[in-house]
Amino acid sequence: MKAERSEKLTPWLYHFFRWFLYLALRIKCRLAISGEEHIPRKGGIIIASNHASYLDPPIVGVASRHRIVRFMARDTLFETRWLGWLLTRFGVVALDRTKGDVGAIKTAIRLLKAGNCVCLFPEGTRSVDGELQEAKGGIGFLIHKAGVPVVPAFIQGTYQAWPKGAKKLVSYPVSIAFGPVISPEDLRIEDERGKPDFAAIGGLVMDNIGALSSKSGN
Repeated sequence: MKAERSEKLTPWLYHFFRWFLYLALRIKCRLAISGEEHIPRKGGIIIASNHASYLDPPIVGVASRHRIVRFMARDTLFETRWLGWLLTRFGVVALDRTKGDVGAIKTAIRLLKAGNCVCLFPEGTRSVDGELQEAKGGIGFLIHKAGVPVVPAFIQGTYQAWPKGAKKLVSYPVSIAFGPVISPEDLRIEDERGKPDFAAIGGLVMDNIGALSSKSGN
């Protein structure tokens, strides 16, 4: 069922909401975008970003103007009828965070191998203090199995605009900076036994995200 949901992407609806949200974020939060040229216009690609707010997925989506970005989101969000309908039409992959959701991971890998752009938030959930957290264990595995380039991204200001636990969005400047592509070759990290080091892969991606923090100011 989860795999079926991800196939119901409706491009025209996605693009309509992208431009609507872009205008809204420009007006409300003075959204600034830099480094978009680092995102390849075709081929499988992962965008890996920090995560501090519900605003982060919309910002990644509107800032990646030449790609339709697929996301993974917890399956409980699909339980609200209107939101579930919308997420399904945006091609969002439902993820059960109460367990290792192998089906969702396989769906994301399949999408990437088919040439899609998928956004991952390596921290797994929103930061409670706005600071970068360590990558979750499954991220390195997914990146390794997908075998596609990774574009790091750093979002700034969303923690202040809409932090975890806040009831509403406030007007605060936000920005996103994309960094140079991390090639699949650079992501082939092995441990002393010669096996893929998933923790090190996730750590490398987080290091590249953190390095962009000084470039995402407004």
